[in-house]
Amino acid sequence: MSPIADFRLLPFNTKAIEKCGAYIGHRTYWKLYTIENLLRIVIHSVLSVQISTGWWSVAVDRTIQRDSEQRQKRYLEKSPRSKSKLHGVYYVDLKDLNEIIRANANLFYPIVPDVDRWLVGVEELRLPRNVVAHMNFPNNLEIKRIDSFYNDCQKLIGQVQSKVDIRIP
Repeated sequence: MSPIADFRLLPFNTKAIEKCGAYIGHRTYWKLYTIENLLRIVIHSVLSVQISTGWWSVAVDRTIQRDSEQRQKRYLEKSPRSKSKLHGVYYVDLKDLNEIIRANANLFYPIVPDVDRWLVGVEELRLPRNVVAHMNFPNNLEIKRIDSFYNDCQKLIGQVQSKVDIRIP
């Protein structure tokens, strides 16, 4: 049982909502942030070596590229922050990251021989990730799935790093 009760199961209390938010942020959000960005780094590192630094234009489905470009454009138009452009891989969803890996699995196998297990793992992570990303309270099973995949990603980055230079997109 989690130490914080889901505020939706309690009488209205703004402090309970704040406690839930703080708990989820402290307990799971940072792990999801790390997972998604490690996957971006793994994809970029592997495909930069296997194809070239211009892998994005040849290894990514045109629909994913277009969606990424549109998201980036909207972000740059509306964001009061820096107008610097990031790599297109930073503007795709978890399902798109998985599709990039799946479509290029033959290039990942030499570096990540168990790539099929990773594809399944990302699919299994999507629901608990979406629960948190949509500001809902994950159950204990979802939290355990996030924790387990986070630990697996730490091993994955070590596996990749032993075979190729890690490159941040």
